[in-house]
Amino acid sequence: MGGLLAVSRVIDRITEAIGKFVGWLIFLAIWVSAVNAIVRKTLDMSSNAWLELQWYLYGAAFMGAAAYTLQQNEHIRIDIVYGALKRRTQHWIDLIGHLLFLMPFVILMSVFLVPWLGKSMCLPLGAMIPPNCQPEISTNAGGLILWPAKSFLLIGFLLLVFQGFSEIIKKVAVMRGLIEDPTPFVSSHDAAEMEGAAYLDDLEETDK
Repeated sequence: MGGLLAVSRVIDRITEAIGKFVGWLIFLAIWVSAVNAIVRKTLDMSSNAWLELQWYLYGAAFMGAAAYTLQQNEHIRIDIVYGALKRRTQHWIDLIGHLLFLMPFVILMSVFLVPWLGKSMCLPLGAMIPPNCQPEISTNAGGLILWPAKSFLLIGFLLLVFQGFSEIIKKVAVMRGLIEDPTPFVSSHDAAEMEGAAYLDDLEETDK
């Protein structure tokens, strides 16, 4: 189990680094949007490439941060029964959910996305490539090539595969008492209280 935990820590570090890096893509997308708007209003010039670049950046940020969101246990969940259960029961629910729902889904998506991306890039990645194939380009006038955007989907799901594997390792280790719970459950009420207390602390620090 020690070796698996070491692998999990490596995956977590990579996931965290990628998750924090892609946050800057949102800033870059805002900058592109602002420049595009200024040029369009002042010089009456624009291009669909600028709009599509914004979509690419937002897509890369979303898919790149998906695994990091899973690692931080910050994904959206509808908590009707979960919060009232014992923590060990919650661990079992999480473990079964990862094994039966998360992992099959992200693995299948990764497998299906490989030939789909290959067609877009004109590469024989498990799909038949017609003669004289050309890389797929946006149907919009002045648009960008499409395979980078499609590659973000594959990369995002592959990251989820590895992070899901890491979460399963950590969940088993927590249930066996080998490590502390890295994401202890906090109810929505307690989370709101903690957020309010942190906000008050920030106000007090600002007043000083």
